[in-house]
Amino acid sequence: MVTLAELTDRIRQAAASGAGLGKTVKLDLKGEGVIHVDGASVTNDDRPADLTVWISRTDLVRLGKRELDPTRALMTGRMKLSDMGLAFSLQPQIQTLFEQAV
Repeated sequence: MVTLAELTDRIRQAAASGAGLGKTVKLDLKGEGVIHVDGASVTNDDRPADLTVWISRTDLVRLGKRELDPTRALMTGRMKLSDMGLAFSLQPQIQTLFEQAV
């Protein structure tokens, strides 16, 4: 399984390659740390963001590999969002970023 440091680095590389979101996103990995994405800047700093996604590291990787459906993850409580409307508007960019990172 990929570590937090490896996942952060992969997301950093994907964000630097142009898979920008236009908003800040914080991935809260349920006690395993956070990944904060602000344009091409990707850190493990726990800072405020336009959108916070609560998800396990394992499920985040599964989302990127398309092994876990985002709607199913929401409906079963495996993923929670601070702003559903913003998340849906960013969904294509977020999916691209995750796919490039795994």
